[in-house]
Formats: sequence, structure tokens, C-alpha cells
Amino acid sequence: MENTLFYPAIFHNAEEGGFWVTFPDIPECLTEGDNISEAYKMAYEALGLALSERIKNNESLPVPSSPRTIPVNEDEYPILVEFNLFEYNKKFNSKSVKKTLSIPEWMNEKAISMGINFSRVLQEALMEKFDLATH
Repeated sequence: MENTLFYPAIFHNAEEGGFWVTFPDIPECLTEGDNISEAYKMAYEALGLALSERIKNNESLPVPSSPRTIPVNEDEYPILVEFNLFEYNKKFNSKSVKKTLSIPEWMNEKAISMGINFSRVLQEALMEKFDLATH
């Protein structure tokens, strides 16, 4: 699955000011903001929550509709929300998880004598394996 997705959202003028936002392809995804910038930021975060929940439940992600096919009223605005799953997870899913691993005793002793941080080395190695070391 590609990390960057584009889902159309409909920004509706709110009676009290600001906008409320819906996603035609993800009916459970709703949010609001006091201005267009805040509404977009909240739309990104709401989209992340909805997509993460679907992934966690092993549900497929909906194919984004073409913005041209979405009917809107006079006070509604279709806007594409760019969503990067990797960046979202880095920002909102970065709690540490304890892992147990095995290495040869000589390697452990050498690393300890050098003051090597095992967690940092593992994270850096995984980022390199993910081809994300320079991103």
C-alpha cells in the first residue's frame, strides 16, 4: 500500500462560522474547524483515525472517489485531503514497544563496553531496512 493517499472531503459552511467536514468515501469520518486551515488539519487527523481503525480491524481502505463525481451544494467545497500513513503513524503512533531479542554474548559485551544504546541502534537499522534513513 502506498503511504500517500488523497481522499476528497466536503467542507460545509457552518452556521456559527467555520466549517464542518465530511468524507464521502468514509461516512464515519466527520470533523470541524473554526477556519479553513484548522478544518483541514482536523480533517487530516480525523482521516488518520478512521483509516487506522480500519487497518487495525483488517478492513480494506475505500478507493478514493474522483472529486469530479462528488455532488456539492452552493455552500460546500470539495477539497482533496492529502494523507500520508507513515507520517501519521510517526506522529500519532510512536509509543515505545518493548522487544526481546537475542544476540551473541560477545556482541553484547562489546556493545556494553562501547556504551551503545541498543534501542537506538535497532531503530536506526530498521529505518535503514525500511529505506527511510534519509527521508
